[in-house]
Amino acid sequence: MDMIRVSSSAISAIGYDERMMRMRIRFIQGDTYDFCGVPAHIFQGLLNARSKGTYYNDHIRDRYQC
Repeated sequence: MDMIRVSSSAISAIGYDERMMRMRIRFIQGDTYDFCGVPAHIFQGLLNARSKGTYYNDHIRDRYQC
């Protein structure tokens, strides 16, 4: 999965596999997590969010477990 570097104080890169509906998030501290069953609009929302950390907390955290 290709990762896109993002400007954020919490997240360093994100990736998305549309066919598998799987999103990968690499955090600044180095941990990487996969999220399953993620709709494309959630990935796009994270990619376009002004605050990636806030968007993650509001729309992704504790959801989409693999």
